Amino acid sequence: MPILLNDEALDTIFRKARTHNGFLPQPVSDDLLHQLYNLYKLGPTSANTSPMRVVFVKSQAAKERLKPALQGGNVDKTMAAPVCAIVADDMRFYEFVPKLFPQMPQFGEMFKKPDMEEFAKRHCFRNSTLQGAYLIIAARALGLDTGPMSGFDNALVDAEFFPDGRWKSNFLINLGYGDAEKLHPRNPRLEFDEACKII
Repeated sequence: MPILLNDEALDTIFRKARTHNGFLPQPVSDDLLHQLYNLYKLGPTSANTSPMRVVFVKSQAAKERLKPALQGGNVDKTMAAPVCAIVADDMRFYEFVPKLFPQMPQFGEMFKKPDMEEFAKRHCFRNSTLQGAYLIIAARALGLDTGPMSGFDNALVDAEFFPDGRWKSNFLINLGYGDAEKLHPRNPRLEFDEACKII
């Protein structure tokens, strides 16, 4: 039987975890980002295609490249965050299928067919977004706070960071050590009967 997480662990990744808009001036090491990747990469995706790619924007120069694409309310907090992760979709994710899904290496070929283009895009977006959620949970488990957001111009980000068109930005996640004094009260969530059905 799997070992159940205790209350402290559940508090860390869900119950007491918050979306942060302010971060302390404490750096996030490259080693920790490697640990983060080695954790979130283990989350399941369809046929293990793992289409998410990430650019960890850390340097001031890189942040200045990102800044023009941010909507006004997201500028200051992103500039202050130690890291901003650009979560992106690899539009040619299927090229890695022989490595990632060796029991059926030919599976990736179907995504290359012209009539499967829209299906491939949906597959890529859905699974990349799912991996982005794993990244958030893994970051919390490793002691980091997160601030995911979609308030930015995807076209500007893609032109600046992914000019060859292979990767497409999905959303952004600020990473670091949150400033609890800048938190807003937790917003309510729907009750079970408002959000779920058992049939």
